[in-house]
Amino acid sequence: MVARALAGEEPARRSLVEMHREAVFRLVRAQTADVDAALDLTQETFIAAFVNLHRYDVGRPFRAWVMRIALNKCRDWHRRRLVRRFFWQAKPIDDALSIADEQAGPDIEASARQELDEVRRTIERLPDKLRTVLLLRTVEELSQAEVAGLLGVSEKAVETRLYRARAKLLEMLRAASPGRV
Repeated sequence: MVARALAGEEPARRSLVEMHREAVFRLVRAQTADVDAALDLTQETFIAAFVNLHRYDVGRPFRAWVMRIALNKCRDWHRRRLVRRFFWQAKPIDDALSIADEQAGPDIEASARQELDEVRRTIERLPDKLRTVLLLRTVEELSQAEVAGLLGVSEKAVETRLYRARAKLLEMLRAASPGRV
């Protein structure tokens, strides 16, 4: 399929996107916790993949290669977001105080959404190495060997990072909401 895409066959490119789009989107959405950004970054991932397809090593799985590109796009997004946040916080926020909350709904749904958002924000605060392994293993359901190959580390390193990520996440959630976790 990749060889056909390299030869310029548009149906082959579409097939590659179809086969891997959902997995890339899930990974990016989990990394960003922002659906709109995830859509943009998924598109950017495939654009970058096809621009650099000549650099793809056919000895490795295409999925691992495109997921690595997606992770790099997410890291870039996080860096840009930090810079934007810095400049945004430097401006007066008087106009933002009058914006209505569009998420209003029943109490139970709001509570559940709040807890989910809290978990997502907490996951975002995990160190990059721990967050990436946690998301690849739990959200993408990649095997330990697949994650190790994707990240270029040993399977034992993946196991250790996953253990540490779960422990750190639990610790952070308990600290944020004592008695709830």
